[in-house]
Amino acid sequence: MSNRVLISMEEGLESPAWLDKAEAFLYKIMERLEIDGEEVSLLFCNDPFIQNLNKEYREIDAPTDVLSFENGEEYQDDEGKWFSAGDIVLSLETLPKNAEYFDVSQNTELKRLLIHGLLHINGYDHGEEHIEKGREPECEMLVLQEKILGEVADYQIL
Repeated sequence: MSNRVLISMEEGLESPAWLDKAEAFLYKIMERLEIDGEEVSLLFCNDPFIQNLNKEYREIDAPTDVLSFENGEEYQDDEGKWFSAGDIVLSLETLPKNAEYFDVSQNTELKRLLIHGLLHINGYDHGEEHIEKGREPECEMLVLQEKILGEVADYQIL
């Protein structure tokens, strides 16, 4: 079988030229994690959009970089049986702010956020720990995230 990645843009936002590369990157990470038969939805948005979601679902009235919503439903179509893992929502406005804070390229930060979202919708959680500048992560999810990020250091999306 294979996987499906469904990418969309918040209404009113123009699709960036690199959208196909982001999709290919997610397929690559799904393969790395040995995920098969999974469908993932990815929405790129701006800060007000993600802030509304963050307020509604996490009771935090502020924009964030990435949100993940697990689905967990299975369905069947002409191509076979699929597992709808969930939705990843990523703010294109917070992305450059994060990159600047972490002193990395926007390409590296985009890859980190895509990996982060994919791990979340596949059952990983980091509790209260977050990636912090100058500090090595300790929890399993963030250690794996940074390991994979290192493995794909040469991959260019942007």
